[in-house]
Amino acid sequence: MSVPERSGNVVLSFLRKRQDVEQVAATVPKGIRVYAVGDIHGRADLLMRLLDMVTDDARASPGPVNYLVFLGDYVDRGLHSRQVIDLMIGGPPATFGAVHLRGNHEAAFQEFMTTPAAGSGWFKYGGLATLHSYGIQIPSGLTPEERISYAQQELRRVVPPAHVSFLNHLRPSLTIGDYFFTHAGVRPGVPLNRQDKDDMMWIRDDFLNSTADHGKIVVHGHTITDLPEIRSNRIGIDTGAYASGHLTCLVLEGDRRRFLAT
Repeated sequence: MSVPERSGNVVLSFLRKRQDVEQVAATVPKGIRVYAVGDIHGRADLLMRLLDMVTDDARASPGPVNYLVFLGDYVDRGLHSRQVIDLMIGGPPATFGAVHLRGNHEAAFQEFMTTPAAGSGWFKYGGLATLHSYGIQIPSGLTPEERISYAQQELRRVVPPAHVSFLNHLRPSLTIGDYFFTHAGVRPGVPLNRQDKDDMMWIRDDFLNSTADHGKIVVHGHTITDLPEIRSNRIGIDTGAYASGHLTCLVLEGDRRRFLAT
């Protein structure tokens, strides 16, 4: 296993060593390697660094077909949401396939652009950073209602059609082998093929506290932990990149799990 010892990878050293020898029952199909990436939140710098690490990792062990699975929350909080979407639209590294899932922050971003009633909640939710990334500055002296109206009009004017298309085509989930990938999690007791799209973007405690067998191992983001959180029924990989500087990637190959991180 190759995990470069740089910056944030130090905090994963214990977990990395444990995974080095840990055998797990869940598998991905033979000949496939999956790189699942946690919540990015406008940190284009970390995304570029992680993609370099992923490319180096795949080059060091050629053979499998490589897939990147992005778990959502590309925008808000960090200062470079637009640049993150540009990187996504630009396509994955050569020889990689990529699947982009929808996070609750993408849903909130789209709702704000299209629904006046969305109100100022998106500003507090991290949206002001997204406005900044698109070059929008709200003039001083406006009423709260005027601030919302101004921001909505400017977003509709400056967000490129390619970005709108990207947001419109995000997927709620993906299944590969014994793993189910989605942004926030799933509703315990509901079959995976009948999960509610809002639950998959927003659910928290009911999923996190559940020990139920969901039928597959759920790989998710949405809930921040210092290190990847491994449970018998789920793996959480949101390590708070926008604040911590640690953007985490779960690597799945055969019955093995390991991690890369900035």
